[in-house]
Amino acid sequence: MNNLRTARKAKNLTQQEVAEAINISQGSYSAWETGRTKIDARSLQQLAALLGVSTDYLLGNTTAPAGRIKIPVVGTVAAGLPCFAEDDILDYEEVTPEMAARGELFGLRVKGASMEPQIMDGDVVIVRRQDDAETGDTVVAKVNGDEATVKRLKKSPGLLTLVPANPTFDPLFFTPEQVLAMPVQIIGKVIELRRKF
Repeated sequence: MNNLRTARKAKNLTQQEVAEAINISQGSYSAWETGRTKIDARSLQQLAALLGVSTDYLLGNTTAPAGRIKIPVVGTVAAGLPCFAEDDILDYEEVTPEMAARGELFGLRVKGASMEPQIMDGDVVIVRRQDDAETGDTVVAKVNGDEATVKRLKKSPGLLTLVPANPTFDPLFFTPEQVLAMPVQIIGKVIELRRKF
């Protein structure tokens, strides 16, 4: 038995309100709450963030509603030249419910030295999924549809630049035409760094 109903009631939300918040039908949500259908992993993370509880609590694996929420480390990202973005889950990182409530989060393990000394080879970055960011934000961007890189974003008239922190690496410059043709896509903003010793 899951704790979805208990968590929803604790937030004084209706089934319809929760369903709308995560873009599903009220009927689909009701089926999760009654246990008729299984909650998919992405929706489970969204529900945990919305309701301020752990995914384990929602699944009935723990009786403690508070605690940390696990997010997947879904692959590696280059801090150097763009490299293929993997979509295999490598590990999990724990975040607070407050952080999880900031949006859809995932982790990526960094490969390369272009963001040193701020971000080192082997670090894990926690990323909030979003398709745009502001100048100065550290972002994960896809280039050519598959290749992903972590860089600082700089926007200027007629140019999008992905800037390395390490001065031995060159910035990547893209015109608006290149952004559309390649394409170049922002897939998220780095909101936290995790370093393992």
